[in-house]
Amino acid sequence: SGSPGPTRTQSLHGPSPVTTFGPKACMLKNPKAVMHIQDPASQRLTWNKPPKSVLIIKKIRDTSLLQPFKELCIFLTQQKNMIVYMERKVIEDPAIANESFVSIKKNICTFREDYDDISNCVDFIICLGGDGTLLYASSLFQESVPPVMAFHLGSLGFLTPFNFDTFQSQVTQVIEGNAAIILRSRLEVKVVKEYRENGSVEEMSLVTNGNKTMQYQVLNEVVVDRGPSSYLSNVDLFLDGHLITTVQGDGVIVSTPTGSTAYAVAAGATMIHPNVPAIMITPICPHSLSFRPIVVPAGVELKIMLSRDARNTAWVSLDGRKRQEIAYGDSITITTSCFPVPSICFRDPVNDWFESLAQCLHWNVRKKQDHLSSEEEEF
Repeated sequence: SGSPGPTRTQSLHGPSPVTTFGPKACMLKNPKAVMHIQDPASQRLTWNKPPKSVLIIKKIRDTSLLQPFKELCIFLTQQKNMIVYMERKVIEDPAIANESFVSIKKNICTFREDYDDISNCVDFIICLGGDGTLLYASSLFQESVPPVMAFHLGSLGFLTPFNFDTFQSQVTQVIEGNAAIILRSRLEVKVVKEYRENGSVEEMSLVTNGNKTMQYQVLNEVVVDRGPSSYLSNVDLFLDGHLITTVQGDGVIVSTPTGSTAYAVAAGATMIHPNVPAIMITPICPHSLSFRPIVVPAGVELKIMLSRDARNTAWVSLDGRKRQEIAYGDSITITTSCFPVPSICFRDPVNDWFESLAQCLHWNVRKKQDHLSSEEEEF
């Protein structure tokens, strides 16, 4: 029997990395380290105090969700004594405003996106619907995000591992603090627009120090493209202040590992497990045969600007929303956010991901070869 292998610590991915190299060399301690890497097997949910409030995100205008939504609300309010938060437009749906909801409305709090700050009111989040509901939940929390439990109703999504059939036992497990979580890193994106004389009055009111800055948290990807123009987009890509390359083509996708299975994979990128701390850069139809997608470390700062000789402006969108035009002099700065989305796993971070690859993309699903009989082997 050989000696036991290195033990895995609670906070590191695999065996503890050594920090000394030979008799004299060692790693300089870095007080500005961006993140430590979790061992996926050790990521478990725990509560400091029992959870009391839950935010339900429901896909709007989907009648197939009404019955599950009602069952979930009744279960949470009546059996679990939870306070339920939801958007006002969800409860105002005429299909919901019937008798069965009157009894529980006293335990329901409503809010309006972009008006009411619920970031300190919600202990955890339940999403009903497709992957878009989790992206939407992420957008409501620009800083710390409560744990998210996502149910697929219909087709299985990448971000929605739970089946609604057993929701009562599954939600109970989460409330009791018995669940695996995966920390999905987000991108912190700053869009800085130069003040222009011909800007509208509304734009001018948002200007500070001559520039207008907007900040976003992005779970899937930032897409910079050529918009309605027929010319190639032409944008400069900087990494930690150095010009890396100019992207000539339809555009570029900067994605998280979570976003690697969204637009990026359709544009020819590889798929990265969400536990890998990285940022992926994928060109969209580049006008170059040698521009392959690249993966850079999570700590770097990327900056995208329109090239001086670009024939047209570019457009940026963040997780498919907030689409806006980028002119010469504007910039988009992207780095890994300090605020990941803690997403509750059905089994565990690795199994869930491979299950979703098989179910969503039919990854490496093929008919098996028959084995050879002994007679055939002779030929």
